[in-house]
Amino acid sequence: MNLRRTTIAAALAVLGLYGGLILSLAWFLDPSTLRETLGSARTLFSIRLSLVAASLAALLAILLAVPAAYGLSRYRFRFRELVDTVLEFPIIVSPAALGAILLIFFNNPVGEWVQAYGVRFVFTFLGIILAQFVTILGVAVRLLKTSFDEVPVELETVARSLGATPCHAFFTITLPLARRGLLAAFILSWAKALGEFGATIMVAGTMAMRAETLPIAIFMRLAGADIEGTVALILVLVLTGLAALSLSRWLLGKVAHA
Repeated sequence: MNLRRTTIAAALAVLGLYGGLILSLAWFLDPSTLRETLGSARTLFSIRLSLVAASLAALLAILLAVPAAYGLSRYRFRFRELVDTVLEFPIIVSPAALGAILLIFFNNPVGEWVQAYGVRFVFTFLGIILAQFVTILGVAVRLLKTSFDEVPVELETVARSLGATPCHAFFTITLPLARRGLLAAFILSWAKALGEFGATIMVAGTMAMRAETLPIAIFMRLAGADIEGTVALILVLVLTGLAALSLSRWLLGKVAHA
């Protein structure tokens, strides 16, 4: 048994599986339907809504993930292991279940108070952002923690010995050195938010021209037996996601090279 050939064959089998599924879309790809679908006001609304919501959700996730990831990377504190374990929660719990948890929360007394006197999330644009934010936060923290782990602690120690405060050392030493990892974490979180479906449909629903993100638009077209329109929207989502993944891999490659 040749280990090299076996492992390469397995890797190519993975490529063949996913590549074959993507290429199979060409059977239902109709150029006229593609132009009509991509040029429709409903599709443009879905694309715009998805881009805006995913960008805001990823930005909010990164703003919370940066201090959380740094704390997990540099300090030992009570419940640290628990926090580190909870980061996997969005992975082990399906997005649909996560969205159901959010929906149930807004039906208990605390959630009802938030809806009545604070901000309304259920069946609104903010609900889309919240669903995506909760889904990607753990991923963002995990990726950023890895980036901070790769920055030598000794550099911060030297900066502090020269009179820098911990915050000054963080913003002038650690964060600049982890900037490519930060960008990669944002891009990957954004791509995951862009393709999020289960939690979004639970919290925001499927209202056309209101809560119709790209994944929900795909679901609704498929439910209406519009196969050609479904394929057109899938291609937009797949190509956007692959471009984001390629950019993040390039950034992470730069980190590894450095």
